[in-house]
Amino acid sequence: MPQIFHRSFNTISKVSILGSLLIVGLLFWVVMVIYRSPYVSAADTTYLQPVPFSHEHHVGRLGIDCRYCHTSVEDSSFAGIPPTKTCMNCHSQMWVGSTMLEPVRDSYRTGESIEWQRVHNLGQFVYFDHSIHVAKGVGCVTCHGEVDKMPLMYQANTLQMSWCLGCHRNPQDFVRPRSEVFNTHWTPQDDQATQGEKLVDEYHIQNPQSLTSCSTCHR
Repeated sequence: MPQIFHRSFNTISKVSILGSLLIVGLLFWVVMVIYRSPYVSAADTTYLQPVPFSHEHHVGRLGIDCRYCHTSVEDSSFAGIPPTKTCMNCHSQMWVGSTMLEPVRDSYRTGESIEWQRVHNLGQFVYFDHSIHVAKGVGCVTCHGEVDKMPLMYQANTLQMSWCLGCHRNPQDFVRPRSEVFNTHWTPQDDQATQGEKLVDEYHIQNPQSLTSCSTCHR
């Protein structure tokens, strides 16, 4: 029986199969890059706010503790947005004529809340409890970044599941003493691995298998 296809078709077939696999792999890589990009995760994105509140000024320069504004962070699942009265505790005595702070004064006079743009916004299918993380020695900057260096607040991390799992799989690399949770200048020591293991045991942090269980975050 005469040969139907030329022998070169063997090479062409192999190249085609290999090329298809490379194209599929490249497309998968592109999709993953886009998925982890700020375009999807909104990381590093600043929002236009009614008042350009600066954490760099209030936290970094004035040294105001996180809990002064976010009063429920130790006791509730949410950190809480401060009421206008909290702002006016100071601004009824300083910068009282500032045009920039007029929305704050107007909110205080009328009792209407300032419509802040939410920066950190997890999906509704994710359960996150601030008080649990605080109690287990997870610092504010671990998730929110160095807020004391942010003139305008932005999301420092992707907050995607793969990022959360990095901590849940290795909590000893991230926990710190509870006394340092709100310290934006705290840095891990050289023996963080050893000290982290001790804190994991002391704070009764569950094992990675439990921490990475679907039901831990998806309820």
